Amino acid sequence: MKIYQLGSLCCLLCAALSTNAQNKLQFDVSKYESQTQDFNGKAIKVRAFEKIIYVENPVDLAHHVLNIYIPEEYFNGGSINGFTAETAPIFFPNRVGGYMPAVPATFIVSEQKGGFPYNNKTVLTALSKGYIVASAGARGRTNKNEKGEFTGKAPAGIVDLKAAVRYLKFNDKLMAGDANKIISNGTSAGGAMSTLLGATGNHPDYEPFLKTLGAANATDDIFAVSAYCPITNLENADMAYEWQLNKIHSFNFRGKSGVLDAESIKVSDDLKAAFPKYLNGLNLKNESGEKLSLDAEGNGNFKDLVKSYIVASAQKALNAGTDLSRNSALEMKDGKVLSVDFDAYMIYLERMKTPPAFDALDNKSFENNLFGTSSVENSHFTVYSQSHSKAPNAAMADKQPIKMMNPMNYVGDKQAKTAQNWRIRHGAKDKDTGFAISVILATQLKNKGYHANLELPWDKPHSGDYDLEELFSWADSICK
Repeated sequence: MKIYQLGSLCCLLCAALSTNAQNKLQFDVSKYESQTQDFNGKAIKVRAFEKIIYVENPVDLAHHVLNIYIPEEYFNGGSINGFTAETAPIFFPNRVGGYMPAVPATFIVSEQKGGFPYNNKTVLTALSKGYIVASAGARGRTNKNEKGEFTGKAPAGIVDLKAAVRYLKFNDKLMAGDANKIISNGTSAGGAMSTLLGATGNHPDYEPFLKTLGAANATDDIFAVSAYCPITNLENADMAYEWQLNKIHSFNFRGKSGVLDAESIKVSDDLKAAFPKYLNGLNLKNESGEKLSLDAEGNGNFKDLVKSYIVASAQKALNAGTDLSRNSALEMKDGKVLSVDFDAYMIYLERMKTPPAFDALDNKSFENNLFGTSSVENSHFTVYSQSHSKAPNAAMADKQPIKMMNPMNYVGDKQAKTAQNWRIRHGAKDKDTGFAISVILATQLKNKGYHANLELPWDKPHSGDYDLEELFSWADSICK
């Protein structure tokens, strides 16, 4: 039994240090700062353990750090929301965006580097519900060392987050909370990182990278995944995007708007035509046990499945009082959403990206940048874009990092311990990646026996953490 009075924790720490005095990864219970924030009319007081270096051989001291926030009640025998110091789950949010370097989330908002806006409401909500919050920094695609070498290209970011999970598990007996109930959370590229944490637990592909960093001697599988609009399955995302938006030729992407030219329309046609082969090769099944498929024109029961998620989203919004009468893509009668016209819905959604959406032919997308090397800034990661590249001497990324950045490659792999519980939210107004990407992942998870809760929240754009009460209601349901 773990007792979390300060004196007892110090005794535990001393005992651990006496057996392994050289281990730099022991959690130090004495190095904290008391912090308080008012939230929803109540003062939340925590012990803040910040800027913990979570690997023995850090490459980047600005990002190889971990912040841990533990409610003060847990040091005094108290309970929150039915959780105690022994049973409290660990909420593990990352702040990765655009596959860029990320600093940890904080309890108190301060000036954050990296250009991404930060609101600590998610951290405060988690703590108010009795969850311990642990948030790790991670390297990203633009990190460089003093030699000018890139140090954060794929798979560095997911390796870092795995190492942080190992730190938490390694120190489970010294810390309040249950490290067997870690729930990851992230949005966009951070959502992809969350899915990777859930899919790839303990897989040997990552072991050499973790050893190089000096990760703690522990496992890195997690209990559950929360992922908002995950930008994932990158080597197949171009095809999925064009299958969905092939008929939409106007675009508005990063301040550049216009209409696709003939060459771009040809690229879109090529990618759309290639998607059915990929989808059919997955051998996915619907809830009736029927194989999901698409014909050469991109129609079939998989398209029906995607449409069913849109219909369910509209129905939930209608039930909540949202006026949908002006949306001509929906067929409704007597308070029921009967169907959605897919092509009309895509007109409503609008196209954001030009084809290819991810592996750009000029080799200059964020994702091209992700798949560079220590000495090469950008690389292609699909055969199509490599063979049609407009960038002189553009390299093709190695197969291994491409594989390691896609959770689809690990769900069902016997060498991976995949999380049992998944919550995926992909906004019904999200133009950044195709609906099919999240539908495919959720279906694969269900087919392999995992619990996957996927919704496309109505009118939500590419964003996350917009339904925190629902998120933690789900978390409570799997943790209690």
